[in-house]
Parts: sequence; structure tokens; C-alpha cells
Amino acid sequence: MTKVGYVYIVSNIQRSVFYIGVTSDLRQRIFEHKEEKGSKFTSKYRCTYLVYYEILGDISFAIEREKQLKNWHRNWKINLIKSMNPDMRDLYEEV
Repeated sequence: MTKVGYVYIVSNIQRSVFYIGVTSDLRQRIFEHKEEKGSKFTSKYRCTYLVYYEILGDISFAIEREKQLKNWHRNWKINLIKSMNPDMRDLYEEV
């Protein structure tokens, strides 16, 4: 059985810092970020707001997509986020 994967972007309250991650349990992972237990980077920059996510059919596809997005220019990432979430609001309650 393949495990579903998620690629996600979290941001700080000013939406000036973005962190791209991958997980097989989106709700739990974002909860960890909100508790500042997600990663040193997200804790340091207070990236606790889920602003974007993609559901991929297999965790290996999610890992590949994460690598791709991490190589994108900042403006590309912002345009991607706004295509799904124009107001860059926190999507945590939706997952």
C-alpha cells in the first residue's frame, strides 16, 4: 500500500518567510509547527501558518515535488500560494 504524501508551505504572520516541507500526516505536522516543534528553522522564524499544500498519491512524489519547489524563485512560490490561497490565510482548520 502506498502512503499519500503532502507538500506544504508554512509562513510567519507577516508572510515574509516561507518554509517548504513534506509529510505523510499534514494535520499532525502543522500542529507540530504551531507548537514550535516542527523544525529549528520554523521555530526560529515562527513559521506556524499553513498557507499552501498539495496532496500527492505517493510520498515519493511528494518528496520530488518538495525538491522542485525548494529550487523555485521566491516570486514563483508566492504566485503558487496565491493561486490556491489569494489572501494567504492560515489553512490549518481546513485539513
